Amino acid sequence: MQMTTQESARHVMRCLELAILLEAGAHKPGNVSVLANFEKTRYEHFLASAVAAASSFESGARRGIAVHKGKMKIADVRVGNIIRDCVADIEAWQHGGNTLLGTVILLSPMAVAAGMTLAEGSFNVGSFRKNLKLVVESTTPVDAVNLYAAIEIANPSGLGKAADLDLNDPTSAKRILDEKISLYRVFKIAEGYDTICSEWVNNYHLTFDLAFPSLHKHLRNTANPSAAIVQTFLEVLAEVPDTFIARKTGIEKAREISVKAREIVKLGGVETSVGRRTLDEFDQELRKSSNLLNPGTTADIIAAALAVCILNGYRP
Repeated sequence: MQMTTQESARHVMRCLELAILLEAGAHKPGNVSVLANFEKTRYEHFLASAVAAASSFESGARRGIAVHKGKMKIADVRVGNIIRDCVADIEAWQHGGNTLLGTVILLSPMAVAAGMTLAEGSFNVGSFRKNLKLVVESTTPVDAVNLYAAIEIANPSGLGKAADLDLNDPTSAKRILDEKISLYRVFKIAEGYDTICSEWVNNYHLTFDLAFPSLHKHLRNTANPSAAIVQTFLEVLAEVPDTFIARKTGIEKAREISVKAREIVKLGGVETSVGRRTLDEFDQELRKSSNLLNPGTTADIIAAALAVCILNGYRP
């Protein structure tokens, strides 16, 4: 039986909230988890952030359903507004600083696309990805300005300076509006040095083509979701240098971290005793850096892949 609009929107909300909770709890190397905290950011801050983000995901899903029913144009969804409001809610509900900015940027259009997909009758990964492409490509200059506002609220570390439309340049927002530069085009400019932006403009390539298949396999083969999440995290990090680390310490250091993750995967990762021992050493090494070697972008990709798994029916 097809769900009502309210049921569908709440279903999407619960799926995305659960994705954040599962990702945050898994003891991934160099990240906050149920077993490890940073000096100013604790696991509890991520729990509060997941709860605070939920209402924005429900709102996004409702807008997606409205688009499918012809009650709203896709360009009027205002993904940037959803992201900004979500980040503001997260900021209001915890004192641990930036916890989920990258994850929210990835999951907000996913909420809209999931609403569109469920309104078609049932969830299908292929349809979901097609709808997601439509959502991000239909963003507007207002979305871009709202994204800039969200980043200002979150105040993430390690942003650096962009060659064009820099966040810290007070003229950027005016240029975006005057020159009618959509959020998709802004991310197109940054795709070469930011994985989150690259996901947006390349139809979530890492999420769907690397992380989701790996995570789906590991979740199917183990009763321990945290182990599956950590193994997938290692496999993604092994293939793609983390751009959060690259912004803070340089791309060469990020590549070194990926090489070490690749070595752990070859040793069997969480599935072998030598892999687990090497993983523990790797984790300790990353944590000595005062968060400079925190693979935060990789964690964002894992949250997005978890969202796909859960929307597709996975339950822990």
